[in-house]
Amino acid sequence: MSESIKGRIHQVESFGSVDGPGVRYIVFLKGCHMRCRYCHNPETWKEEGGTLETAQEVFDKAYRYRNYWKNGGGITVSGGEALLQMEFVTELFEIAKKNGVHTTLDTSGNPFKMEPEYLEKFDRLMAVTDLFLLDIKEINDEKHKDLTGWTNKNILDLAKYLSDHDKDMWIRNVLVPGVTDAQEDLEQLRDFVASLKTVKRFEVLPYHTLGVFKWEELGIPYTLSDVMPPDKEQIARANDILRTAEYTGYLEK
Repeated sequence: MSESIKGRIHQVESFGSVDGPGVRYIVFLKGCHMRCRYCHNPETWKEEGGTLETAQEVFDKAYRYRNYWKNGGGITVSGGEALLQMEFVTELFEIAKKNGVHTTLDTSGNPFKMEPEYLEKFDRLMAVTDLFLLDIKEINDEKHKDLTGWTNKNILDLAKYLSDHDKDMWIRNVLVPGVTDAQEDLEQLRDFVASLKTVKRFEVLPYHTLGVFKWEELGIPYTLSDVMPPDKEQIARANDILRTAEYTGYLEK
């Protein structure tokens, strides 16, 4: 284990309840290459800044909350994009597993590559990750490029790779009216997720505008200013099309 590898930490949340099973200690890392038009944390995009800490330092702070980690709770690493700091996350999760702590990785999959050198490093991380929270922003590749600035082909490759290696997943999709709610796209996403073997939960995350003020503070034009969050009917329609109720959730320990 190398003391030279330090993570760039944006912030932490001591009592998270939605980013994995049970109560979670969530570590948000700096850096993300995608430019999602609805991102609520654009301040994490830059890889510079943040607090530099070793994996052991981060774990020691998290482990103080272990008495709250009931029902499969533990540590979640999010971002930004956590896979941009893969070696740091791997070290953190290796320490966690030695101490019997459940590990969850929250990722959009953008850095993933089906290349031997990359997969060698990813497999090491995968071996100590109990659960992957994978955001699939949009199943249509051209729309995905318009929404995020990047292709989704390698993201879908990641989903299939995790399935082929029997790794538990929660799939998440942000519902943006007029942007990610086309019937044919939701049906295609439904069919893709159904083809995966290890999806334990499939969630619709309603678009919200809580992070818009950050765009304004950073001087970045916000291109979805005319879009309203989905109402209950729109959310129910998406859930019906995606058949999210068929996914029974993550078994609590």
